[in-house]
Amino acid sequence: MDFSLSPVAAELQSKLLAFMEEHVYPAEADPAGHEGGDPHAVPPVLASLKAEARRRGLWNLFLPYKTEWTQGLSNLDYAPLAEIMGRSHLASRACNCSAPDTGNMEILNLFGTPEQKDQWLVPLLEGEIRSCFSMTEPDVASSDATNICCSIASDGDDYVINGRKWWTSGAMDPECKVAIVMGKTNPDAPKHRQQSMVLVPLDTPGVNIVRNLTVFGYVDQEGHAEIRYENVRVPKSNLLGEEGGGFAIAQARLGPGRVHHCMRSLGAAERALELLCKRAVSRTAFGRPLADQGVIHTWIADSRVAIDQARLYTLYAAWLMDTAGNKAARTEISGIKVAAIDAATQAIDRAIQVFGAAGVGPDTPLPQMYASLRSLHFADGPDEVHRRTIAQREIRKYE
Repeated sequence: MDFSLSPVAAELQSKLLAFMEEHVYPAEADPAGHEGGDPHAVPPVLASLKAEARRRGLWNLFLPYKTEWTQGLSNLDYAPLAEIMGRSHLASRACNCSAPDTGNMEILNLFGTPEQKDQWLVPLLEGEIRSCFSMTEPDVASSDATNICCSIASDGDDYVINGRKWWTSGAMDPECKVAIVMGKTNPDAPKHRQQSMVLVPLDTPGVNIVRNLTVFGYVDQEGHAEIRYENVRVPKSNLLGEEGGGFAIAQARLGPGRVHHCMRSLGAAERALELLCKRAVSRTAFGRPLADQGVIHTWIADSRVAIDQARLYTLYAAWLMDTAGNKAARTEISGIKVAAIDAATQAIDRAIQVFGAAGVGPDTPLPQMYASLRSLHFADGPDEVHRRTIAQREIRKYE
């Protein structure tokens, strides 16, 4: 196996690093880019960042299909780019590579009809609109997606949707125009064929956004909405794929998405380690620089080892997906979801400890990074489910 970047990806990596230094990091520190009373308003700075990213060819890097909007990078080529973007909360959005849009564009590309692609995929690829993914429910254990009970009932040429969803990320963004809703079209079918996915414009009557959900008290700009779907009527032409195919589509969506999440997480971990080291060499306690303390050495070394191990594991999973397919890489996809998020959370936690009180305040990105990474221990499947998947596949070898 060879983890070296293709010439195209190497060039994009160089461009992306320059873009981060010249535009993204300065925008983080610019309060003018984040003014306004509405926490969900799109930061004005994003328009200029998106224009600059597009001018540099840093746009829609994630889709492994060559189109007029995309580069057609492999998972292995995209992974290091996702890591770089993971260093800032602005970067993925600036490059039109942010979740949940990436996953939604993946499944629209794979399962959408030509009409659905024209109506929704093209505006998403152009960065004109945003989307959300409405799967998780408060009344069931959604870590097992077969539990989902939102009803998608047939009524003539329409579907009528009734159900309660939450953690619908992106729905509070004023640019969000459509939700992909997962629910049950046939409760009597085999458990993995009961679910379907439909496209629901957010301005459809009966789509009621109840509230935004904070993450450890943080209000994310795009939001995480609780939504009630009350007799929401959409045409059957809004069905994604086939009836009963929702569970399979969800799995197709989550595979590449987990690689993206893992590499972005490692980007955050690298930035945390960088901040830790800079803090350690600049602060003195008990007559010695923090960098001379043995415990600091241990934290730095442990973070370095864990980040590098998780990166290699993630690159291997990406390589396996490219060469053998997502199904063949199922164990590795679950494995990196555990390893990378663990490595990143611990690296950020150590950096917070070295910063002391400053590490939990608003003057560093560490608290928000920690809140985001801690939630990834259950987003896209909790650690326990991924460990269960790995263990079951190991046990099968001996049965």
